[in-house]
Amino acid sequence: MAGSVHLIDRRLNGGNKSATNRQRFIRRYKEQLKRAVGDMVDKRSITDIEGGGEVNLPSRDISEPSFRHGPGGNRETVHPGNREFSPGDTIQRPQGGGGGGGSSEAGEGESTDSFVFTLSREEFLNIFFDDLELPHLVRNYLGAVQQKKMVRAGYVVEGSPTNLSVPRTMKSSLGRRVALSAPIRRELEAAMAALAEARARPADAAEVARLEAEVAEIEARLRRVPFLDDLDLRYRHRVSLPQPVARAVMFCLMDVSASMDERKKDVAKRFFTLLYLFLSRKYEKVEIVFVRHTDNAEEVDEDTFFHDPKSGGTVVLSALELMHEIQAERFPAGQWNIYAAQASDGDAFGSDAGKSARFLGEKIVPVCRYFAYVEIPDGPDARQSSLWVEYDTLSAIARNFAMRRVCERDEIYPVFHELFKKETA
Repeated sequence: MAGSVHLIDRRLNGGNKSATNRQRFIRRYKEQLKRAVGDMVDKRSITDIEGGGEVNLPSRDISEPSFRHGPGGNRETVHPGNREFSPGDTIQRPQGGGGGGGSSEAGEGESTDSFVFTLSREEFLNIFFDDLELPHLVRNYLGAVQQKKMVRAGYVVEGSPTNLSVPRTMKSSLGRRVALSAPIRRELEAAMAALAEARARPADAAEVARLEAEVAEIEARLRRVPFLDDLDLRYRHRVSLPQPVARAVMFCLMDVSASMDERKKDVAKRFFTLLYLFLSRKYEKVEIVFVRHTDNAEEVDEDTFFHDPKSGGTVVLSALELMHEIQAERFPAGQWNIYAAQASDGDAFGSDAGKSARFLGEKIVPVCRYFAYVEIPDGPDARQSSLWVEYDTLSAIARNFAMRRVCERDEIYPVFHELFKKETA
């Protein structure tokens, strides 16, 4: 039998940090860290959005309950000299952060500093994208690079001792012993019958001795049939079979027309930056297609999509038509999970909004697993755009279509989290 193997990790933790304690701390205060990470994203530039950093956790959020022995029983205490309060008065909160939450402002009273915890890039991204996923993702393609899965494939006569099947081995042993001993038992029965017959009639002692020796020799042959033989051993056999993989493509459609000022473009780029990090972090086989449009749409690379300052008119339909052409040519719906995210201010001229909504509902949404539309209005009180009104009609009947509005940078992460949160059973 093979012995057990114990692996001991003796690598040192850098900087006097315990990896085990860090993971325990992150698991225990994950909700507080998620809120802190969300606040960090709102304040960072696009280029620094994926790095780690220090998060400040109020001490009240990580305080632990403690037990102590009290005096017990019922007590009555008289505090003389009260000239300030009467029964029913409300006591004001102490100034200067005396509640223990920590304060950076000067003032009276005592306070407790916030707890500072440094997150690495990996920890930051793990917390940030922990409960997000692509909706309705299915494994539908058997590609060149295949995932393997070990499945049971019967039994073999050679293998590892850990795969030995005792029931099948004993069944094989029983069958072999029955097959080998059956003729010997019939021969033994005949010899014992002849011996009994010789003993019952007057016969010479030599004949009886011969029959007794024959019976003893047959019984010895019967005992020599082994209880377990190497031929009886049966091992569980497993083979690897290729499994379908989940191939997906995400189309990023961004409006870069003149109506999209710097604030709106910054919000849109932040949304697509989060989407890019999310896809590259959590999925290995996801293609990303970047499409930007003014009055004419074009497929561009990542650097051009995020940094090129192109501007112009607005024709939303051009981006949808280009996406449909690329999808039909390079990403068949039967082999790919199709996703798309569109960001625009909704400023569409004339019949462009109606044509875009009809084209989206007839050509794109039926082949998409999920389509997300993010509109960036001029302000929180801005009226709904014509494109929003047309898309809203589609969202009422299409289950795989979602739309949200984002006005400021601090709204991006909640909206992104809502669009790509994990599906519940």
